[in-house]
Amino acid sequence: MLLLCVFFLLGVFGDIRNPITCLKSGAICHPGFCPGRYKHIGVCGVSAIKCCKKP
Repeated sequence: MLLLCVFFLLGVFGDIRNPITCLKSGAICHPGFCPGRYKHIGVCGVSAIKCCKKP
């Protein structure tokens, strides 16, 4: 249980902050807002480029 808490605090689960993690999750990197039916799930290095995934 303690190990799970440590992983959560370090941001291992559900924390997308770079393009590699974004693309590995099946999403795309897109400048500005996510297009159409895509959902914002993180960022691709900088906050201006969003990681977007279809629901």
